[in-house]
Amino acid sequence: MRIVFAGTPAAAVPSLQALIDAPGHEIVAVITRPDARVGRGRTLRPSPVAQLAESAGLPVIRAANARTPEFLDALAALAPEAGAVVAYGAILPQPVLDVPTHGWINLHFSLLPAWRGASPVAAAIRHGDHLTGASTFRLEAGLDTGPVFGTVTEAIGLRDTAGEVLERLSRSGAQLLTATLDGIASGAVQAVPQPADGISHFGKVSVQDARVDWTRTAVEIDRLVRSVTPEPGAWTESRWGNLGLGPVEPMDALLPPGALMAGKRDVVVGTATGAVRLTTVTAPGKKSVPAADWARGARPAAAERLGIQPAETIAGAADDPTPSSTEERR
Repeated sequence: MRIVFAGTPAAAVPSLQALIDAPGHEIVAVITRPDARVGRGRTLRPSPVAQLAESAGLPVIRAANARTPEFLDALAALAPEAGAVVAYGAILPQPVLDVPTHGWINLHFSLLPAWRGASPVAAAIRHGDHLTGASTFRLEAGLDTGPVFGTVTEAIGLRDTAGEVLERLSRSGAQLLTATLDGIASGAVQAVPQPADGISHFGKVSVQDARVDWTRTAVEIDRLVRSVTPEPGAWTESRWGNLGLGPVEPMDALLPPGALMAGKRDVVVGTATGAVRLTTVTAPGKKSVPAADWARGARPAAAERLGIQPAETIAGAADDPTPSSTEERR
């Protein structure tokens, strides 16, 4: 089939590569978001999908949105038989949906109708799901409401981050997408309407959503941090500025919410129930380092707390020169 592929991030790359390698299909163009500025130097870079497409010699259409007459005309001129979508990042309006003969087939990283929306993997981890997956479905006007062609499942481990689960799903989902398009071409697969029950939604995760609230339980904080790792990344206020946090480990300890206890090997923060051990910390303008290494340089005071603005630091904590190891506090 003549296929137009629409995608932008790294999670869409395995699907594009699988379709490039698949016999019986011709990718007539790749649609992706415009080049974006990334990194500290704010260098303008093409999307991961654009990089693969260009290296494969495929035509690339960079489109911030798909609502312009120029975009519709360009798409129609390609005469695609099917469109494949994996995390493109923009809504396709009905005139665009109507162009391909077989419509647009979307690879969505959840078991629909669960977790419709922009951040399904983050939603599954944050809500404590033990099983997730990917679905291929035909796009329609509603948000992830179209009939489903097929699914694959993926277990969520106790320490899995969103990035790790998404990486696995991007590979198994790529095979599902290819098989779906093969089946559409041969007439072997038919889409089935989504069930009316089990519907859930979860929107795009913002930086503010990734802020750690230490008054939540250790389990909730663990799930939150893993659900936003690596993007947008968990963070907390502190007297050193906003600190980025890697995955945490719930543990048995009695500390007030936000209370910071730094030992020679462990850095522990209190929650509403028990505490969590920090694994990595990223100070403003610095690289991520093991939490114990950060603490040796930061020298947190005995009364230190996270989750408060610098001006709210407990009286005397910012000026307390007392060594901060657990053993010296006993």
